[in-house]
Amino acid sequence: MAEPTPLHRPNMDHWQERVDMAAAFRWTERLGMHEAVANHFSLAVSEDGTEFLMNPNQIHFSRVKASNLLHLDAKDKDTLSKPGAPDPTAWGLHGSVHRLCPHVRCVMHVHSIHATVLACLKDSRLPPIDQNTATFFNRYAIDDEFGGLAFESEGMRCSELLADPKIKTLIMGHHGILITGNDVADTFNRLYYFERAAETYIRALQTGQELRIMSDELAEKTAYEIETYPGQAEAHFSEIKAVLDEEGSSYAS
Repeated sequence: MAEPTPLHRPNMDHWQERVDMAAAFRWTERLGMHEAVANHFSLAVSEDGTEFLMNPNQIHFSRVKASNLLHLDAKDKDTLSKPGAPDPTAWGLHGSVHRLCPHVRCVMHVHSIHATVLACLKDSRLPPIDQNTATFFNRYAIDDEFGGLAFESEGMRCSELLADPKIKTLIMGHHGILITGNDVADTFNRLYYFERAAETYIRALQTGQELRIMSDELAEKTAYEIETYPGQAEAHFSEIKAVLDEEGSSYAS
């Protein structure tokens, strides 16, 4: 897809990153993993990770475009008082992560049904009962300290739980899920598979039968094989954009 010229499009900085972000919003809505005009994705675009793109306040995922994403600076304390300010809870959560966790490049936070059901259980652990659930073995953290809407104090606590680069998934008790990654494709792929994994686990619990749980050794082997499998996330996301392009979607405008 050719990059449009600055004479014809606003917000031209980091155009390919904007296109990828917009595609992720559109596909998340298609999968029913969005929630009204809430939930947010962000992507670091500066070397230190503090400048980032994020969806505009109160815009439905199905209407997010490359050109209407916000370009924010996590170090700017006046952000919320400026015109076109982001959602305050999005700023509190995503701004904190990008300010405090420079290794985190992309953040996707949703209240998708099965991940949120898991977050509502007293025991929110995800046991390795199949290939998808094993993907996350020893690679997630659980936030047990929910204190209300995700303003800055919530964001700072979540950032502490993401300090270990190995932890790319945060199960947010009473709340939902937060997924991180190296770029949009990597993060969206993880988001997609976590929701699938959570659904498998919840449905397995509903049978009332004893679960077939992998040994720690097998779960770790499976997780490692999946995270080192070449090109899967990139191929997944490339196909998503190809489908949107064939449909004539406006995401890349």
